[in-house]
Amino acid sequence: MNVRTLRADILLFVTAAIWGFAFVAQRVGMDHVGPLTFNGIRFALGAAALVPLILRMEKSRGVTGSPAPGSRLLWGGLLLGVALFAGASLQQMGLAGPMLEAWGTEPSTAGKAGFITGLYVVFVPMLGLLFRQKTGLGTWIGVSLAVAGMYLLSVSGDLTIAFGDLLVLASAFFWAGHVLIIGWLSPGMDAVDAVKLSCVQFAACAVLSLAGAAMTEEVVLANVLSAAVPILYGGIMSVGVAYTLQVVAQRNANAAHAAVILSLESVFAAVGGWLLLDEFLGLRALIGCALMLVGMLISQLRP
Repeated sequence: MNVRTLRADILLFVTAAIWGFAFVAQRVGMDHVGPLTFNGIRFALGAAALVPLILRMEKSRGVTGSPAPGSRLLWGGLLLGVALFAGASLQQMGLAGPMLEAWGTEPSTAGKAGFITGLYVVFVPMLGLLFRQKTGLGTWIGVSLAVAGMYLLSVSGDLTIAFGDLLVLASAFFWAGHVLIIGWLSPGMDAVDAVKLSCVQFAACAVLSLAGAAMTEEVVLANVLSAAVPILYGGIMSVGVAYTLQVVAQRNANAAHAAVILSLESVFAAVGGWLLLDEFLGLRALIGCALMLVGMLISQLRP
């Protein structure tokens, strides 16, 4: 392993850790503000955090770059922003303890949400069948293991499942759709336009979330300030810093290899929930987590 590859692996590992612990921040933030308020401010901060990176990359592009048409970045970013809004909103609502408890239902935990969200890596090839994309045996093995793991992790002995887990599961389908849209839009884009596209989608998601929050949630400044630490982590670290690290790292990392390291996000979510929120996973749930992780890895290593 050369130095560049090792450096890329370390950056990807750090990225997975940041994203995993973000589930803890999202869970804690729900004690103070509504899910749409949290996401609106979070993604606005994330978009703002990418502006300095875009300006720096634009300078280094020079005259050799081949920028994509502004209209493509705009409508593509808006389309991604809608998918991101749907996925992020469902995921955040699944973690919203006070809101779901007021409805008489249970929220998901940070650890469970991390593993359930990770199912998007097996949903991507499944949804790809709609676009006549081929799906290999490895994917179907991964899907089978992931479904079995999901059952053990989320379905209780009396065959019930927390409504929060179902919301997070629904969000995974939108994350998968988000990946497919990126795969459709990104060919031919250089690194600068890729970051610009992300900035536009984050901004679009922020606008949609804040508009929804204004109509359905009570936005109180004191509550926002109480959730300042989780919001800052979710916006600056999870969106801005982690995305930048991923872009830098994947310049020197094989895509499949990178996906395997990034899938550790779910493990860090479980560890973070255990260390910081005293969330406990029993033996049944741990076996389910293991099956889901193996399923995700197989689907990536043998696509």
